[in-house]
Amino acid sequence: MTDLAGYTTLGLGGPAKAFVAASTEADLIDAVRAADGAGEPVLLIGGGSNLVIADDGFPGTVIAVASRGVGYSGDGDGRLAVAVAAGEDWDDVVAATVAEGLAGLECLSGIPGRAGATPIQNVGAYGQEVAEVIATVRVFDRLTRQISVIPNEQCRFSYRTSLFKDALPRYVVLGVTFRLAREPLSLPVQYAELASELGLRMGERAGVGEVRSGVLKIRARKGMLLSPGDPDSRSAGSFFTNPILDAEQLAGVAAAAPGPVPRFDAGDGRVKVPAAWLIEHAGFGKGYGAPGRARVSSKHTLALVNAGGATTADLVALAREIRDGVRDAFGVTLQPEPTLVGVTL
Repeated sequence: MTDLAGYTTLGLGGPAKAFVAASTEADLIDAVRAADGAGEPVLLIGGGSNLVIADDGFPGTVIAVASRGVGYSGDGDGRLAVAVAAGEDWDDVVAATVAEGLAGLECLSGIPGRAGATPIQNVGAYGQEVAEVIATVRVFDRLTRQISVIPNEQCRFSYRTSLFKDALPRYVVLGVTFRLAREPLSLPVQYAELASELGLRMGERAGVGEVRSGVLKIRARKGMLLSPGDPDSRSAGSFFTNPILDAEQLAGVAAAAPGPVPRFDAGDGRVKVPAAWLIEHAGFGKGYGAPGRARVSSKHTLALVNAGGATTADLVALAREIRDGVRDAFGVTLQPEPTLVGVTL
């Protein structure tokens, strides 16, 4: 049996009952069909950057998505369609589009994982989300056993979710087509920390390469770039999503807070409050849990780290402690961002 710890950025997870490396789209579909035909549970993995797998492993077939291919085509209005196979390394895709002088993905630099995972989670960072630039998602539908192409407007994108996440495990993402502008300048910068890093005012633009470099610098400072020399990067990235609160919930947080509560408009009278702020003000600062085997990153309170020798049980126990502490302090229950396999909070 294949041990799954080596296939996750946390370095955690037990063995798979069966393991298949799918290097082409046909291999991927065949592996899923074979497992479905045998009544086996299926777990698709890419870069393993958004996964928390139980110490017991996975009692079915794990399929590593490793399909490759990036194609460019013009549509006559100054934009290019960029078709990307699901197994392409995400940051390689971003780097390539920036090198081509295309705007739309630059703020999503440095995010680990594979391109096929981006629509599932509606990956976003520093004021951008893939939902803004995805044209279509090509999928294998395990219910109909057919390949379908789903346009953006049918993907049901919202904050850190989509049709593909809501309907797991029905759809297997085969590829994603992005519609990007051929522009030397980025999209308007909408994230204060990034604007400050670049010396811009909010809403101003910079070269796409400049924005990519700025994002990579910020992510490195936070331990959010995978690096063998940085123990804080042995994480699943942001462990909790930022909660979206209505007016009553926000009032409850404000009443318990030691000062002003940071917030961002989320529409419909709701606001998004940074989970990192809630975690820190509930008493879980950077490095919390040290010198334990699982701890909060010393660079970012939203990342939980395997500091060496941790088990998934250790990490989940820490996550529960933080979730319960934030709930007790502010009445808000944080939700995990990674996919949990064989474990629950």
